[in-house]
Amino acid sequence: MAQGSIIWRCRTCGNKAAGTCQHPKAAYAIVYRVGTRQKWVTVGRAKKDAQRRLTRILSQLHDGTFRETQPVLFSVLAHQWLRDYAQGAVKPLTYRFYRTLLTVHLIPAFGERVLTQIAPQDVQGFLARCLREKHLSPKTTNSLLTLLKGILKRAEDWGYLQKNPAERVKPVRSDPKEMGFLRPDELLRLLPHADEPFRTLFLTAAFTGMRRGELLGLQWGDIDWHNSIIHVQRSLYHTLKWELDGNADKQDGWRFSTPKSQRSIRTVAMSPKLRAALELHHLLCPRSPDDLVFCAKDGQPMHAENMIRREFLPALSRAGLRRIRFHDLRHTYTTLLIAQGENPKLIQAQLGHASIETTLDRYGHLLPDSHQHLGDRLDAQVFGQGNDPRANTVLTKHAETASISPNHDQQPLQSVST
Repeated sequence: MAQGSIIWRCRTCGNKAAGTCQHPKAAYAIVYRVGTRQKWVTVGRAKKDAQRRLTRILSQLHDGTFRETQPVLFSVLAHQWLRDYAQGAVKPLTYRFYRTLLTVHLIPAFGERVLTQIAPQDVQGFLARCLREKHLSPKTTNSLLTLLKGILKRAEDWGYLQKNPAERVKPVRSDPKEMGFLRPDELLRLLPHADEPFRTLFLTAAFTGMRRGELLGLQWGDIDWHNSIIHVQRSLYHTLKWELDGNADKQDGWRFSTPKSQRSIRTVAMSPKLRAALELHHLLCPRSPDDLVFCAKDGQPMHAENMIRREFLPALSRAGLRRIRFHDLRHTYTTLLIAQGENPKLIQAQLGHASIETTLDRYGHLLPDSHQHLGDRLDAQVFGQGNDPRANTVLTKHAETASISPNHDQQPLQSVST
């Protein structure tokens, strides 16, 4: 069995006992052999951390699974992670989001540090600064933590780290954000204040729950007029200059992508009113080379941000409605389904959520209070409706078995219809 030792090291006063040295750079180091070479690794001021580290390394040396970590800067790892992992593993818009978080926040904070010098308290301090100094939202701060954990986990797999320092850092507290949506009367107020084709676009968003990119990537061939359904099969997004790499293709600044997840490829029901609006829009809309349902006047894809800034928000203002996000039309669709008593599994399928948990987490508080009259429904199901003599017989026998005298003066329990 391989052997090693733990030593307190201080460049100022030598290898004195830990309790007698207060130098800030003093720390415990572990010593072990790899073949004929002796290795020294500085761990920190906590002896138990050094003990755990040495035990793990000695076990790996014994099992033959030990790999020496390489000193790598976080900035080098981050760019390697983007190039070799993220670019082929996530959606283009997700990649863009990760790249922004790295460039703006994580690399400035950790970029010049060697990975092995990043400690859990450094990560915790970074989260605190994001909230206190940068005034980032808890949601964005937790996104940074999730991304950092993923990158450092990949560093473990690549042999740059023995242990992920962010693994046990907990997310910051995030209070639920109030969800925006339009009530039916507010939706009816909005639509007359929008010009075509945006009136039909807003109606489609509120009556299908499709995401912004899914709406702008919708093609006429995706609409099944006979069965009154819409097939959601793609999403459209605009590219940035650095994403084109100087090779703008025929789409020149925008591209099609598959929807957010596999479940997002779905079929959505089309109401009669929506179908009539889309049929009229089909006759009047400009022709698009890509057969787009909603496009600019020249037939090219519609720019989402311009549509929201120039059409959606002004329409809300003209209608005298509060300012909401365009994405809140998706929430509007969900609240309409909930109000008419649709099953949560059906709502999940219409929204394209990856799991029913996602649907319940986001909208469960809006679902009807299903435990109301639960006891009455149980009685009705077992004992039947009204003054069923079987109910009295069963209750009497139950009371006799439990050595309780039944109250014959009490009327039988009345059931409530389900």
